[in-house]
Amino acid sequence: MNAPMNAGVNDPETLSELGTRLERTNELLQRMLAEVAKTPSTHAIFVDAGYVYAAAGLLVAGTEDRRAFDLDAEGLIEAFIDKARTIFADSRLLRVYWYDGARRRLHTPEQQVIAELPDVKVRLGNLNANNQQKGVDSLIRSDLESLARHRAISDAALVGGDEDLVSAVEAAQGYGARVHLWGIEAADGRNQAEPLLWEVDSRRVFDLDFCRPYVTRRPVTTYENEGEPPPSRDEVRLLGARIAATWLAERGPEAMAELLPGHPYLPGPVDQDLLMEAERRLSRSLRGHAVLRRALRDGFWQQLQSRS
Repeated sequence: MNAPMNAGVNDPETLSELGTRLERTNELLQRMLAEVAKTPSTHAIFVDAGYVYAAAGLLVAGTEDRRAFDLDAEGLIEAFIDKARTIFADSRLLRVYWYDGARRRLHTPEQQVIAELPDVKVRLGNLNANNQQKGVDSLIRSDLESLARHRAISDAALVGGDEDLVSAVEAAQGYGARVHLWGIEAADGRNQAEPLLWEVDSRRVFDLDFCRPYVTRRPVTTYENEGEPPPSRDEVRLLGARIAATWLAERGPEAMAELLPGHPYLPGPVDQDLLMEAERRLSRSLRGHAVLRRALRDGFWQQLQSRS
């Protein structure tokens, strides 16, 4: 007759061995819990630079155009770090992620300076022909999700406002991280999408007094040769073609392909860049010279179409 299957469990030696194993397991768990208790929480700051430039510029300088004002990015980043240090008092900073756009993802001189700051990582998306950022939201989502998945952060301060960031917030929260939305006071209405506001764990808005020290409006360019006769239409048309050649060399055929379907209209940012560059080369203003501005655009388009 077979012995009962649990007969060995009641054996004194077996019971003693099980007790010893349980004690070791409990000791191991206690050590692990003690280590977890000693490990500080970690936070990171994720900054959508496009949002910061647009919101802070509009609030302080009255314009979203980056060319019209200077942003003290180093000072602003330090202010964000100080604010996080206060909010997450028992947490250490992992780093600040600064997301921006650049032609062909090549750092501008300003972005190079930011990249050299301690505890700052610059991540670049692309800029299309209309100076619109492409790929920045996906970079934010990738970093947020990866850091949360690997338990590298417990809290994320997200400075942005685009509805496309909702998926990034949800991904990080799915791994247990808390996401705190930081914004800049809107000059009028809201500058952050409502679905984003609904998803985050908390929200904080920085007002005019906070932003003012970091935004300086640039002086208006003056032109010295207004007493001279204006250039001819042919001269301006030729100048437009030369600027187009430079523009194409810097941005490449993909940017040109984005522009061509819009002929004869140029997107606002491109048209403004064209005008400012022409005025710089001419050392005179073309404001109020509608005929010359049309000639400038015609030369620009002719050059692009000749390359298509």
